[in-house]
Amino acid sequence: MSTAEPDNALTLPDDITETVATALAEDIGDGDRNAVVVDEDSAATARVVAREACVLAGAAWFEAVFTQLDDRCRVTWHYHDGDSLKPDTIICEVRGPARSLLTGERTALNFLQLLSGVASDTRRFVDRVKGTRVRILDTRKTLPGLRSAQKYAVRCGGGINHRFGLFDGILIKENHIAAAGSIANAVSRAREAHPELMLQVEVENLNELDEALAADADSVLLDNFPSHILSRAVNKCRRHLLPNRRSVISEASGDISLRNIRDYADTEVDRISIGGLTKNVTATDFSMRLQMD
Repeated sequence: MSTAEPDNALTLPDDITETVATALAEDIGDGDRNAVVVDEDSAATARVVAREACVLAGAAWFEAVFTQLDDRCRVTWHYHDGDSLKPDTIICEVRGPARSLLTGERTALNFLQLLSGVASDTRRFVDRVKGTRVRILDTRKTLPGLRSAQKYAVRCGGGINHRFGLFDGILIKENHIAAAGSIANAVSRAREAHPELMLQVEVENLNELDEALAADADSVLLDNFPSHILSRAVNKCRRHLLPNRRSVISEASGDISLRNIRDYADTEVDRISIGGLTKNVTATDFSMRLQMD
């Protein structure tokens, strides 16, 4: 049985149909040459098993593979995205034409193993910082074409999403600063063009932090700060009040792992962003076993 109800934070992205269609076209091309091993009118039931402990993510993509192949396919789920699974757990059954089940198997499992891998890794980081104020964030370091899916998987693991892309938030990084001439110039120009957007500045030392605070950045990304220096930076952010009387949001990044993340979280930084959640993905092991009806 399911161990959790779907959460409102797990709102599905609106590009699942297109993403799945692209993946199926990539795999099938002009036809599945393997499917002829079973009769066209044969029906089957397949069980999908999680072979290792994980956090489930990707059910909608998995299901869309089979419904796009054949609307007679039906998936019965025993768990929800975001649920923690033990090894050898049966997560669902798929019933339908045997040829469709065989054709969709690899593509469906690819989505499930990738997204569950992202969710599982995220959950490990979230669990490691329990009891602190910090929230775990993703970044734009995603697999091309799968950003919305991977960011959804991060939410399944208990993380939160940073900006989706270049259009819905401003992050001024070292190359922007070099091009604009200074942090102050970069912030001023960005504010003038897009006053409605959250503006964050990446800084690499306390002097740059002072410049970003003086420019009234909404948030600072404290990149590769040792934890003892990060504590000083976080205190500076808390003391600096923006025109709306709120303190600057502090975010740490760079060379943060499960081994050292607790040290960073204990500085009381607001957020920690980890590119590896979506960039260095270890797929979860799932299998699908077919039985003819």
